Amino acid sequence: MKFAFFTLGCKVNLFETQALEQLAQARGHEIVDRDADAVIINTCTVTSVSDHKNIRAFHRLRKDNPRAVIAACGCFAQTDPERVRATGEIDLVCGTGNRAEALALCEAVVEGRAVSCRAPERGSYEVLPAGVPRGRTRALLKIEDGCNNFCTYCIIPYARGRVRSLPPAQAAQEAARLEQQGVHEIVLTGIEIASYGRDLQPAVSLTDLLCDLLPAHPGIRFRLGSLDPRVVDADFCSRLMGLPNLARHFHLSLQSGCDSVLQRMGRKYTAEEYYQAVEKIRAAVPDASIATDLIVGFPGETEEEFETTLAFLEHCAFAAVHVFPFSVREGTRAASLPGQLSSQEKAVRAERAKAVALRLSEAYRRSFVGKELTVLPEHHTGKFWAAHGTYGFPVYIEEEERIEKNGPVSVQLEHLHRDGLRGKIL
Repeated sequence: MKFAFFTLGCKVNLFETQALEQLAQARGHEIVDRDADAVIINTCTVTSVSDHKNIRAFHRLRKDNPRAVIAACGCFAQTDPERVRATGEIDLVCGTGNRAEALALCEAVVEGRAVSCRAPERGSYEVLPAGVPRGRTRALLKIEDGCNNFCTYCIIPYARGRVRSLPPAQAAQEAARLEQQGVHEIVLTGIEIASYGRDLQPAVSLTDLLCDLLPAHPGIRFRLGSLDPRVVDADFCSRLMGLPNLARHFHLSLQSGCDSVLQRMGRKYTAEEYYQAVEKIRAAVPDASIATDLIVGFPGETEEEFETTLAFLEHCAFAAVHVFPFSVREGTRAASLPGQLSSQEKAVRAERAKAVALRLSEAYRRSFVGKELTVLPEHHTGKFWAAHGTYGFPVYIEEEERIEKNGPVSVQLEHLHRDGLRGKIL
């Protein structure tokens, strides 16, 4: 059969889609972009805007694949299956469990066999093959699913369930398989990887896993997905920062730099505790790339609280800040909190925060001008190759015959360019 896949949302969804593509090919199917026999769309529901994007994608996929069986899986399909069905475009609603079963269900419907979608079972970790998403260079290895934090603005724990972890032995097997395939970088991803291993018997930590994986694969660079700052303790730094193949890029989830807002969000750390995590990383790796996410305009956020957050961004001197205006998400506690700000006010604050973020990013990247760096070319963008080194920023290299995708090259960083730096091959 001809299968098409479409992904919305985070790296976890991207991982799961590439895994389904691998499984479809192993079953003898062809992967196409349109005119498919079956389509699987991996949905996102992190905000109400995401829900609208899903619905628009449903209509577009039906237009491109008029005779196909279309299945929706992922977080939107899990949290609001009736709304998915009400679009009239989706034949199968599969949710966030039993992802591999979606393939068999699509096959059955295409062949005219009756099927029923049962409620997904999420009691254990669903092992799916790691790999490189189509068009990419860096591999994704999902090591954890679910979240136990239940922040007041977030629907994901309801969509994904509780924390479940990939056993260390299977993580090691996947890493070894990727190395045999010629992968040079593996991004370890999950919904809340800082909670990795707490559900296993015996319990292991993310630090334990990394101390096993990284020395076993010295030729592969390992990059961490988003981290709760509470995972950055003395043990994390002392055991990991000496490992040369750990990417010097750390994304520490922030959301607000003001304690009163953090408390309303249900975050489990203070601004000072967050800053101590930043300082621990910088003490071990002075030039580390530290990035974060920020929600502005949270219900009840005063001008004073927002100014406190802006000052905190300066205090941390982030390499990158991803700014999001608060989006009301039905089904969360934050949706009913008093003091909801107007869309206009949230947009103004987002622009102010982005201006600070840009200045901080430029200052950080400027400190690398003149330095040498080994980077991994990933894809073309205009007349440049976009590449990544051990830090978080992209490096743009003017197209040369010497460059090959997934072939590491040494460059000298020349000047700021777009969201990264220009690099000249040495």
